[in-house]
Formats: sequence, C-alpha cells, structure tokens
Amino acid sequence: MKFLRNLLASILGFFIALFLLFIFFVLVASLVSSPEEVVVKSNSVLELDLTSSVKDYAPKEDNPFAEVLELTGNKLALNEIIAAIENAKYDNKIKGISIKTSFVNAGVAQTQAIRNKLEEFKESGKFVYAYNDFYEQKNYYLSSVADSIFVNPVGVIDFRGLSTEILYYKDFEDKYGVKMEVIRHGKYKSAVEPYLANEMSEANREQITSFLKSIWSEMTDDISRNRKISIEQLNVIADESKGRNAELAKENRLVDEVVYEDEYNDKLETLIDAKPNFISIQEYIKSGKGRIKSTAKDKIAVIYAQGQILYGEGNEDIIGQGLINKAIRKARKDNDVKAIVLRVNSPGGSALASELIWRELELAKKEKPLVVSMGNLAASGGYYIACNADKIVAEPTTITGSIGVFGMLPNVNTLADKIGINAEQVSTNSSANYSIFEPMDKKFYEVTKEGVEQIYTTFVSRVATGRNMKYEAVDAIAQGRVWTGKEALTNGLVDALGSLDDAVKLAAVLAEVDVYRVRNYPNYKRDFKEAFKFAPFANSSKKELLKEVLNTEEYKVYSTINELKNLKGIQARMPYILEVK
Repeated sequence: MKFLRNLLASILGFFIALFLLFIFFVLVASLVSSPEEVVVKSNSVLELDLTSSVKDYAPKEDNPFAEVLELTGNKLALNEIIAAIENAKYDNKIKGISIKTSFVNAGVAQTQAIRNKLEEFKESGKFVYAYNDFYEQKNYYLSSVADSIFVNPVGVIDFRGLSTEILYYKDFEDKYGVKMEVIRHGKYKSAVEPYLANEMSEANREQITSFLKSIWSEMTDDISRNRKISIEQLNVIADESKGRNAELAKENRLVDEVVYEDEYNDKLETLIDAKPNFISIQEYIKSGKGRIKSTAKDKIAVIYAQGQILYGEGNEDIIGQGLINKAIRKARKDNDVKAIVLRVNSPGGSALASELIWRELELAKKEKPLVVSMGNLAASGGYYIACNADKIVAEPTTITGSIGVFGMLPNVNTLADKIGINAEQVSTNSSANYSIFEPMDKKFYEVTKEGVEQIYTTFVSRVATGRNMKYEAVDAIAQGRVWTGKEALTNGLVDALGSLDDAVKLAAVLAEVDVYRVRNYPNYKRDFKEAFKFAPFANSSKKELLKEVLNTEEYKVYSTINELKNLKGIQARMPYILEVK
C-alpha cells in the first residue's frame, strides 16, 4: 500500500508540475510578446499583402491563451480588409495604398470584392500603386486596379487564362481493389465522377468550360477597363504568353514600368513628397481600423456560414447546424436586429444538416427580412441553405447551383479477396445492410437510391418555393449543374450581383432602417481545457504542417481522402477539389 501511495503521489506531483510549468510558460510568453499599441504615423502608405489565407470571417479567439499560443493562426478576414480600406479613404495619415503581395491567398470572388473596394478607394483622390517581383494570375487581376503597375526587371506576368484539373481514381480502384460505391441524382454531379470513370464526361466538361469562361470574362472586363487594353488583345496576350518577361509585359501594356524595389520606393517618396512610413494591412487592422464604428441602436446581423457542411456543432472552418442555428436564433430573438444577412461560402455537404439550417432560416424569415450574400462558393448544400431567402446577392464570379445529391460508401471487397479476408455477417432481420467487405446488394442499393431521390425532390422543391419557380423549371437547371453568379442571375437562381456590403444595404432597405450597425455571428469560443490540446512549441496546425511537408499534388490527394472520412449520410455538395488556376 505504501508503494501505491508513493506511486500515486509521484504521478500527481508530475501532473501538478506540468500544469505549473504550462502556466509559467504562458505568463512569460505573455510578458515577452505583449502586443504594443499600433500607431499610424503621418505619411503612411498602407501595404496590401494577401499572402496569408483570406477567410470571409476570422474572429478573434475568446480565450486568454489564444494570442500567446498562436491559436488564431495566420489569417485575414475579408470583412476586416474591406473595412480597413474604407477607413483608409478618410484617414489623413494614409496617403495611398501599395499592393505588394507574392500570392493572393483568396478565392476569385473575394479577390474581386477587394479589387472593387480599391477602385472605390481611388475615388478619394488617393493613389493605388502595385509592385512585385512577379505576378501570378490572381495577383495581376487584383493589381490591375492600380494607377500604375511596376515589376522587377527579371520578373514575369503569369497571364494565360483560366484552367482547372480534376483527378480520376477509377484505374486506382481497379488496381488495388479499393473503390467507392456511388448512388447519385444529377447528370452534372461531378463530385462522384472521378470514382466512376477514368476521364471527364462531356456533361462535366461542358459545365466547367462554361463557368471558367464566365469567370474569365469578368476578369478580362475589369482588367480591360483599368489597363485600357481591349478584351481581344488581352486574349492574344494570354494565348501567346506575352507577359513571360518584364520587357514584353511592358511592351504589351500589362505593366507601366520595370524597376527594382528600391526604385519603386523612391517613386512613392516622390509621390507623397516625404519618406513613406509603410504599415501592413494586418497592423492597420490591429490599430482598430478593421471595423466601421457606429453607435446606432438598430443592427443588421451578418451570419457567416463558411466551409463544408457537416452534421454537428461546427466551427470556424466547418458549417454545423449547431453553431449556425444558435446564431440564427440569437439574431431572430434580438429586438435590435432588424434584418439578417447570411453570408455563404460553402461547397455544400450533409443534406441533413443543410435541411436543419434551412428550417431555422425559414423560421427567422417569418419575423425578419432575410438576405443571402454569396462568396466564392454557394453550391449544392451551400445553395440549399440560401434558396429560401427574400433576396439572394451573388458576386459575379461566385460558383453556385450544383443542385443535386449523392451517397457514397467505401468498399474493399476485391482487396479483401486478394489478401484472403472473408467477412461473415449475422443479423436478426432481413433489412438492407451494408458491409465494406461485401459487394453492395440490390436491396441496399434500392433503399439508398430511394433516399437519394427523395432528398433530390425535396431540394428542388425547396428551391422552387424559395425562388417562386416551377419544379420543372428548377429541375431543368439543376441535375448538379454548376453556374457562376453572373449565369445564376440569368437563370433565376439569384436576384442581384454585388458584394456583402450590397447585401447588407439591401437588408436595411427591406427592414426600412436608415441608420444601423453590423453585428457579426457566430461567436467561436475555445474553452480553457481545449488550450491544453496545443503544445507550447508546436503552433502550426496539422493541416499547415502537411502543406509544408507535401507538395501541391500530394496534398490534393490527401485532402480528398481526408474529406471522404467525414462524409456521413446523403450529400448535397460539389466536387471535392476544384481549384481555378
């Protein structure tokens, strides 16, 4: 007994010491890294660097250890970027904006929203300049709004048109005996196509070509207007890679001057007639300029739904009915909230979770105006939760639609036979069962197919009612077909093209309020106990570490497989990986 007491005392002492060490580390780190107050100096130039990941909404952690342990990650919030640019218009200490970013880590719709805000900023009479050693395509699209564009003498402009790539796994499945059993509705439901074929179907190629052309048209229209280059000439430049070196880029008017960075800084100094004090967009946001201050009593609630839709609570990167529905109820019951704007940035996901969110929005809509703002994506389940709004506002480059559903289950029957594994089942009843070690039987297929068809019918009916269209009319543009915001305006899936700010203004009009402030939802809280899940010296997430270790193609495969693990039940979602390059 004495031995056990000593052992328990030692174990208890170890954990107490570990706890005290953790607290000591937090205190020391807090003292060492206590943030200094950001002061905006006179003759400041706001530097716009979008290399960090841009999310629609990235609230600060409600956790005293979050900043010390770097739980917040290296993220930028679109709503804060837009507010910062708006504040910079009237800030006498900000003389202009310098776009200086190697990459734009944002979606096309987010990039367009920032670009439009910069165009609006120029109306104040302040300058917007851009400099970089090289410009990838999205970066050039953003930078083309500038009064003048500069590039390094050995730099390039990667201007070549849009493309995307989808990986197909049918040969892999046949070779290794691991496959996905798929049951779907929608001839365009390309989320499951890579598991059924070795090459792209004509229907899928048709829809991808259509929305790529629509996005490219929007981008070239904007570039043409600012750079005074015809759309026809821009396509020739893209076809012949006429931005492949700095001098050729200047010759074709993609840039204004070819200079080194120090020469660019000299030009800024001449422009403002003083040595510029550079302040990053992150620091400017920290100074308090990342929000529009207002003392108005009336509020417009903006509820952010970002990420894939999974059944459950959800978090900042995953839409779950738990957090979202709490936010909707909170906004509905707040008498000061006069209207609700749902900001959707999602490829869809769980049909069940989508239906539960749809129902909560339906209840809220009976009491207050409901407007949807679409970001980069509002497809499949993302459109499901949007379709019953009073008004839907999409960015022209939003990818939406994809009204279709599917069920998908892994199966290793062939592999099991190859390596000598036999699975035997025992059941009390003859209901339809499924085992990954056995081929899918007809009874299970029929039951699941019935579920898929039922949910598709419900989905189309929800859209028909919400959009005041006939079922047949919705079905004709559904079938899993993906559309851009511009195309969706034509076929009736959205009401207007515009930004989140436009959607908020529309909500205010519907609510008949002139003076208001915006209240963002939901609140993401990390409790004290969860702080211990993060090692003090390991501040990168598993996702970030894998991105560093794996190359781009390897990470794509990992990401696809990892998402498969989280798919439960019938899905209303678009393809897993659809990156517009």
